[in-house]
Amino acid sequence: MVTGVRVVQQYERGVVFRLGRVRGQVRQPGITLLVPVVDRMRKVNVQVITMPVPAQEGITRDNVSVSVDAVLYFRVVEPIKATVDVQNYSFAMLQVAQTSLRSIIGKSELDDLLSGRENLHQGLEVMLESPAAGWGVHIDRVEIKDVSLPDSMKRSMARQAEADRERRARIITADGEFQAAAKLAEAAVKMSETPAAMQLRLLQTVVEVAAERNSTLVLPFPVELLRFFEASAARAAEAGAPPVPAVPAQAVPTQAPAPAPADGS
Repeated sequence: MVTGVRVVQQYERGVVFRLGRVRGQVRQPGITLLVPVVDRMRKVNVQVITMPVPAQEGITRDNVSVSVDAVLYFRVVEPIKATVDVQNYSFAMLQVAQTSLRSIIGKSELDDLLSGRENLHQGLEVMLESPAAGWGVHIDRVEIKDVSLPDSMKRSMARQAEADRERRARIITADGEFQAAAKLAEAAVKMSETPAAMQLRLLQTVVEVAAERNSTLVLPFPVELLRFFEASAARAAEAGAPPVPAVPAQAVPTQAPAPAPADGS
């Protein structure tokens, strides 16, 4: 009886073979008794196994060469099937994961591999569940770990992203100019209703310029004065009179004759 005593750990299950035939009952954690020479027990680990899937190279549906690796999480739920129906369930799961990963690469596009991975994870899990169920293995989770791209593709994507950022910057700048023009038009309408507002805005501009302590003071020239001169010139042209000059000509002083000398010469 001492030779037939075995201990099964909490994270293990015992599959007993009696004269080569598997027993229908799985031995639970704790102390179990075997018939010496007749029974043999094989312990199966039922913990969650983390298996890295090596990088698989493939061509996506949009003809881009990529290298993708993944990680697989699974555990044994039926120790008898995992022991009898498959020789090495860990190696079998690794091979199935590699072939499924290559298959999912060929069915997907590059954008899906980079941003839409949730659907790919679900697709990989469905592809692995079919053979794993026959081996007594349950797939907990499968995830794509990394996607490697060629250097030429990385440069192309960088140029595309830069062009997209420039496009958005130009659109934002144009939108700002449009909003500023709309606000200026509204301000012009308000100022046209109250002419004194234009004078107040002119004085405020002068104050802002003078606050910089500059030696030169710039005064804006009223546009209305130019329009006045243009209207005066148009009226004079219609009446047949010479146009009014914008700047009056200065009179040239005449030189007085020199006085005669006192001796009469």
